[in-house]
Amino acid sequence: MVKLETQSPAETKALGRKIARNLKSGDIIALIGELGAGKTCLAQGLALGLGVSPKDYVASPSFVLVKEYGGRTPLYHIDLFRINSTEELESLGWEEYLYGEGVCIIEWAERAGKLMPSEYLRIELEILGSRRRRIRLKAFGRHYQAVLRKLR
Repeated sequence: MVKLETQSPAETKALGRKIARNLKSGDIIALIGELGAGKTCLAQGLALGLGVSPKDYVASPSFVLVKEYGGRTPLYHIDLFRINSTEELESLGWEEYLYGEGVCIIEWAERAGKLMPSEYLRIELEILGSRRRRIRLKAFGRHYQAVLRKLR
């Protein structure tokens, strides 16, 4: 596990860009944290690091559940905030995104429960102050362990 603190939204985005340098097609990033913890801010940095154009404003896809972006690899940005059950999630065909050609970023990933794959990078964001965040990264699987080693 890697524990970090950021002092501003700009630092949180920069961390996302740094993480993204080590991601590849098929990778899954699970973002966990309360409202306002910085999940979307980190997702914006990940998107920039994956080559998504800054003109393509990455916002939380709460109302559409999934947004797709082009970059050096496709990016699937999923928000499970409005999902009420794993059955509802299964009916959306989310496996197509998880095991698709791109990188999958999942906000509110804890709502996926048993449907989360066995290998992914879990990123927990905690509010420490108006701009400060504690960020914990935990690897599930060898590939993600290597991603974390490159962050140190």
